[in-house]
Amino acid sequence: MANFKGHALPGSFFLLFGLWWSVKYPLKYLTRKTKSSRLCLNRAELVEGVLKAIFSVVGILAEQFVPDGPHLHLLSQDRQSWVKLMNWQHSTMYLFFGISGIVDILTYSSLKIPVGLDRLVLSLAVFMEGFLFYFHVHNRPALDLHIHSLLLTAVFGGSLIIMLEVFLRDHIVLELFRSSLAILQGTWFWQIGFVLYPPSGGPEWNETDHSNVMFITLCFCWHFVVAMCIVAMNYTLIYCFMQIRSRRTVTLELEQLRGSEKNSLLSSSDIE
Repeated sequence: MANFKGHALPGSFFLLFGLWWSVKYPLKYLTRKTKSSRLCLNRAELVEGVLKAIFSVVGILAEQFVPDGPHLHLLSQDRQSWVKLMNWQHSTMYLFFGISGIVDILTYSSLKIPVGLDRLVLSLAVFMEGFLFYFHVHNRPALDLHIHSLLLTAVFGGSLIIMLEVFLRDHIVLELFRSSLAILQGTWFWQIGFVLYPPSGGPEWNETDHSNVMFITLCFCWHFVVAMCIVAMNYTLIYCFMQIRSRRTVTLELEQLRGSEKNSLLSSSDIE
């Protein structure tokens, strides 16, 4: 992961899931009384679990089998040193998210999985992500250390919110907050890649300059604002769409009712 692509991959993972959650949970909340919509969303959550497992496998393979990766070797040939422990840490992170995807699949299968287990395992996966990142940024330059520490704010915050969802199931406020934190993680991974490993080969940031540390803190706040705006915008659009759809349904039902009344009146006049 010590390159731009290595940060873009997990960033895309979190960003896609955060955007999907920001659409799914408003739909689920606003159509909670419609049986057909609930069935469709349950199928979508099953697909989400499958995609989560697939993305995790892709992440593990990418970390292990890149040209300079460990290729599943934990010890060197002379057994005197560890091999690419950073890659192994990232692989472990993907492993926990893969387990979360498998639990999601089992939750929406015919098996009777305890309610809340999917949220518990997802919370554990996010916590392990933060736990691993916390212990692999030691002895880094000030900017490198700080930019990863800001990421931990979103990670541990997300883990706490998901843990609350174990006990407060289908709580729309928690679900929307979790969506914004997932989007924040995704965009921040991309930001880390642009700061520490500029893809265009531009000038690198001075990692010991305190003003850069202050500016990157501002950037984190702006990322969070953008994430919340995305969630709010998606909720608003879905709400407006549901309102328009509801009015059309009511109008169609009224037209059908009037048509049936006219037909009944015509039938009565014919009989007379």
